[in-house]
Amino acid sequence: MIDRTQERFGIWPHRLVADAAYGSAANLAWLVEEKGIEPHIPVFEKSGRNDSSFERVDFIYDYDDDSYICPGGNHLRRSNRNFSTPRTGIDKDGSIRYRARQHDCEGCALKPQCTPNAPARKITRSIHEGARDMARDIATTDAYLVSSRERKKVEMLFAHLKRILKLDRLRLRGPNGARDEFHLAAAAQNLRKMAKIFPIQHLATA
Repeated sequence: MIDRTQERFGIWPHRLVADAAYGSAANLAWLVEEKGIEPHIPVFEKSGRNDSSFERVDFIYDYDDDSYICPGGNHLRRSNRNFSTPRTGIDKDGSIRYRARQHDCEGCALKPQCTPNAPARKITRSIHEGARDMARDIATTDAYLVSSRERKKVEMLFAHLKRILKLDRLRLRGPNGARDEFHLAAAAQNLRKMAKIFPIQHLATA
């Protein structure tokens, strides 16, 4: 849709607003790195834990050292030993695993809160984490709050079309029939809005 809008109308959006279904790492990276569009999109997170132990947000990423620092002050790295043939450490799904040293975890007083069921803690980081970090930073701004309100207004219109105007199922066949149904439904929505905007007496005298 972005490419089609650019080709047909010459419109290059500065920001894109969407729900969390579009907040995958690859999608955010495409918007930021290839299109230069600010993603006003909730980041799709899968790092939550159910055992009340430390989550990934409790670990600090050190950009200069390319490592994570745990709450106990130890570093988690891609590899804790040197290989004759360098390894990227990137999995097929585009994630990088950072591992703590086992002896660091064994002597840490925070181990029951960090990695109670494993000898050492592991953290995964997407190769597109930079774009995810950008989306997280945008989510803390006032502009993001405005975008969220605008998105909800649009979503409410679609919900109204589906639930109130019964547009969950088309009754006319073919593209032309679908277009006519959508135009009629949009006209009905606009008339409802106009009835709320203009006082009744003005409509009566018009």
